[in-house]
Amino acid sequence: MLEGKAIVGQTDMPAKMQAHAMRCASEALDSYDVTDCKDIACYIKKNFDKSYGPGWQCVVGTSFGSYVTHSCGNFIHFCLGRMAVMLFRGVA
Repeated sequence: MLEGKAIVGQTDMPAKMQAHAMRCASEALDSYDVTDCKDIACYIKKNFDKSYGPGWQCVVGTSFGSYVTHSCGNFIHFCLGRMAVMLFRGVA
């Protein structure tokens, strides 16, 4: 639905992983109501845990702030419309 319309704010992920994150977010928006931020975040997190191993965290919403520590190459913050997505893998 909104794939290709994401605006990336910050990232240090490889391009292929970035595309995967945006594709997952688009799939989640097709499956869940846009107001179900918890379900959308859960969908993205579980997909990344399955694809890249455990330890992923995902925050979805329209208004939030954050300060996180993440593994190098495992962070992205992007917007799809008014919805923002922050996906990262914590430092072990």
